Amino acid sequence: MSKLDFEAMSLDELWTLHEQLSSILADRIVIEKRELEHRLVQLNRGKNTEAVVSELKPSEGDRARQRRKYPRVLPKYQNPSTPTETWSGRGKQPRWLVSALKAGSSIEDFRITAFTNNEKNQARR
Repeated sequence: MSKLDFEAMSLDELWTLHEQLSSILADRIVIEKRELEHRLVQLNRGKNTEAVVSELKPSEGDRARQRRKYPRVLPKYQNPSTPTETWSGRGKQPRWLVSALKAGSSIEDFRITAFTNNEKNQARR
């Protein structure tokens, strides 16, 4: 095989060479993959071949596990200017509460009055 002088080649010649190499590499990768799959089947003759191939790939359950269902948490704090904005006291504080606390209010100023047991059950439904 003769040695090529890449520096002396034009851009079109280099691009054509690149496309030829990419094509040859893609074909060889496919052939190598088939040979490896064939060897894998021979090594696992007693097993189901689809099960063997699926062992190599990550399953759907591994990628997207279901989160545990937590019970609904009732809100503990409410924005007095917009009563629909509430916060349960978990996670990051909402913007309206952060700005009110910076303005000098106390978090207890926004606490929702205690529910009776009957109201708690109705709110959870």
